[in-house]
Amino acid sequence: MALAFDEYGRPFIILKEQEQKTRLRGLDAQKANIASGKAVARILRTSLGPKGMDKMLQSPDGDVTITNDGATILEQMDVDNQIAKLMVELSRSQDYEIGDGTTGVVVMAGSLLEQAEKLLERGIHPIRIAEGYEVASRIAFEHLERISHKFEFSATDIEPLVQTCMTTLSSKIVNRCKRSLAEIAVKAVLAVADLERKDVNLDLIKVEGKVGGKLEDTELIYGIVVDKDMSHPQMPKQIEDAKIAILTCPFEPPKPKTKHKVDIDTVEKFQTLRQQEQKYFDDMVQQCKDAGATLVICQWGFDDEANHLLMNRNLPAVRWVGGVELELIAIATGGRIVPRFQELTPEKLGRAGLVREKAFGTTKDRMIYIEHCANSRAVTIFIRGGNKMMIEETKRSIHDALCVARNLIRNNSIVYGGGSAEISCSIAVEAAADKYPGVEQYAIRAFADALDAIPMALAENSGLQPIETLSAVKSEQIKENNSCCGIDCNDVGTNDMREQNVFETLIGKQQQILLATQVVKMILKIDDVISPSDY
Repeated sequence: MALAFDEYGRPFIILKEQEQKTRLRGLDAQKANIASGKAVARILRTSLGPKGMDKMLQSPDGDVTITNDGATILEQMDVDNQIAKLMVELSRSQDYEIGDGTTGVVVMAGSLLEQAEKLLERGIHPIRIAEGYEVASRIAFEHLERISHKFEFSATDIEPLVQTCMTTLSSKIVNRCKRSLAEIAVKAVLAVADLERKDVNLDLIKVEGKVGGKLEDTELIYGIVVDKDMSHPQMPKQIEDAKIAILTCPFEPPKPKTKHKVDIDTVEKFQTLRQQEQKYFDDMVQQCKDAGATLVICQWGFDDEANHLLMNRNLPAVRWVGGVELELIAIATGGRIVPRFQELTPEKLGRAGLVREKAFGTTKDRMIYIEHCANSRAVTIFIRGGNKMMIEETKRSIHDALCVARNLIRNNSIVYGGGSAEISCSIAVEAAADKYPGVEQYAIRAFADALDAIPMALAENSGLQPIETLSAVKSEQIKENNSCCGIDCNDVGTNDMREQNVFETLIGKQQQILLATQVVKMILKIDDVISPSDY
């Protein structure tokens, strides 16, 4: 650390406790930052594309996660380095905004950093590199607009949406039944979508999983699935045309807030107390019956006596239903959530065509299905699978597919996948570099080279010769001026992504390029790292 001397030649300290801090400055700092950014990108590089590998992460308390989703891998990885944390946030913001393409965005940022390192070694100033990248990312952004296609779909013709969701699912572990899962995702989104406002509220889609069965048994339920059973084993298991009372008050005698003591010294007093309690329950059940309810769903528990009374008056009931599920049930059935028994009126009841209890396998597991609701704006995707990890991974994959369908409803432009969009952008950026005099030209060319990293990784993961394949596809694109040629990962025999039906959303791709460029600019501008040292 630098020592400074005052006018009498006495040294004094500038940084407090400087011997306990480590400091990297200038080129060393940039190289260290770039190295840590590249290290994160290298981890994710192998899980890109349909032939990408999965990662297995074990958390400190022994939970195992097996996943292919970039955002999940980085979230669980527990990164310590500050620059690596930036990469984690990069993939998280892609996940929040778009939902898909979380691996690609990190790979892209890693390759931009790699190219920047070469330029730094030639002695180009980092700010000039950052400016060049900014220019190049704008060129690529506009070029994506030009090569994109509008995708026409309607509530009846959902094939285009399904094809795009299948592209997303093909890189996941569930790709053997991607067709059915993509259809489920699209139907779920269309059920809750507001097509005039082009808006989708994904909170209305509940994704529920249960171990057992096989992946093909995954189904879409136009209604709600609650992981509970009827409160009394002898209540009817199926109710047609149910009128549902949704309560947030318990079937219990009221408890005063103050501390109290009841002295009972004779049998008669005990009898009156008991009758009083019984009357409470009687009134409660009667109020539900009077409102015309044929099913009670309650957030809290029941007294045994209340349960027995409900059973006697044949009023089926479900207890301990969570708050979020209550809200979804209220949305689906068009009912109101009632906080007190006195406020129950027939208008506040929800309606459902069929409520049934379904048992699974040989276990005691039962779930309640509420179907054919008055307002089918809330749906449930019910996932089955061999083990817990499979179900968790399927949930993540379905989430990606739902996000893709939502993005297409918001903006129905698509570009072709398989690395074709990146190669096309790379050619366009390379061609545009000649127009810029000065040092930025190098950075723009480097950006074009960095764009090739995604198709390279795709080819590498598919077991093809990366450089040969990439140059073959690139020359084909230039010769035929066809921006649909990509890497043939699945060995179909054609490079044309239109024939392979591999699509990606335009906003997802644009977001990837913008986010990656922003993060790289930020990393390049850091030239001094002061951190507390390790000892």
